[in-house]
Amino acid sequence: MTAGAESGAPPRRALPGYLLGATSARTGDEMSGPAILLAGLTASGSVGTASALLTGLTSSAAIGGPLLGVLLDRSPRPGRVLGTALACYGAGLVLVVALLGRVPTPALVVLAVAAGLFAPAVSGGWTAQLPDVVDPAGLSRATGLDAMTFSGAALAGPALVGILADAVGATTAVSITIALVVAAVPAAWRLPSRVPGPAEQLRSALVEGLTTIVATRSLLRATATSMVSFAGVGMLVVACPLLGALRLGDASRGALLLAGVAATGLAANAVLARRPTLIRADTLLLTTTILLAVATAVAALPGAGWVVGAALLAGLGEGPQLTALIRIRHRDAPEHLRARVFTLGASLKITAMAAGTALAGVLATQSVPLCLLTAAAVQLGAAALFGLLRPRRL
Repeated sequence: MTAGAESGAPPRRALPGYLLGATSARTGDEMSGPAILLAGLTASGSVGTASALLTGLTSSAAIGGPLLGVLLDRSPRPGRVLGTALACYGAGLVLVVALLGRVPTPALVVLAVAAGLFAPAVSGGWTAQLPDVVDPAGLSRATGLDAMTFSGAALAGPALVGILADAVGATTAVSITIALVVAAVPAAWRLPSRVPGPAEQLRSALVEGLTTIVATRSLLRATATSMVSFAGVGMLVVACPLLGALRLGDASRGALLLAGVAATGLAANAVLARRPTLIRADTLLLTTTILLAVATAVAALPGAGWVVGAALLAGLGEGPQLTALIRIRHRDAPEHLRARVFTLGASLKITAMAAGTALAGVLATQSVPLCLLTAAAVQLGAAALFGLLRPRRL
């Protein structure tokens, strides 16, 4: 245990190490979806098969996330739990890429499902440790920086996939993905120790995390809104390679559209990190969800210019939306349940994305504009849900 941990203060240089590890893991994770999608499309020539692999990778998070949250809350060394989960995620991706094209698609989907159990470690698992890394006075700024690692990863990840897929193939892009995820393990291992939460029966611990989200109106509203919104984002992700082929001349350029989304998201989050009080978190969540609805509808218009503009506009929604969500959870989640709230929320978002990618796999084979307009309607549904779940006034 470090001296800083023993004294109750965060260790020196804990935040830079946290941000470095989070960026590496999240860049690998952001690469994994487009890389698996392109690798599946290349190997099978089928949009349905490619989206099935992506759906498998994202669908099991609802199981893995809550279990991981309980382990993190109970552990005096949560970084070691996190590092182990990252290593398992990387190992699962190794099996998927190694067997791609060699075994039937259903078997590959099962392997993707197994790997996806550990995916919440990359998002909620890291973010739940942030209050142990910084002093309370610095948490708001650190939250903005943490959100920037998501946006930066989302910028670098798809761009790397697009470049690597063009140069050396989608399978190599998946290999780089794995290397980045595994490279974050040492940083996770060195995260500060802390006093663990009380030991409970597993079932009670799982129920308590879910009950906290349901009973805390602001957490419920943020979680439900982000879940539905992320289903629409999943539909956009599946549509991007097809938009690349239809509007930009090559499916691999669809990954560059995702990089454009991340670029404006990163810029917007940089502003929010410097001025954390610029806009209230709850207002920001609603505004960004509406922006995503508009951007997704614009992407359905014919012409390369509309597609590129829509990608840039979508980033202004997706990046700050995540910042708003993280701030709400840090603000309202009880300290002893923090990891459970974050990992459960992350797993629900990832599972909602899986539902979106599954629906997009069906719709996009019929019509890409239909898929995008449906995604826009899903985003509007998320905004409506935000209004319906308004906290009750005393």
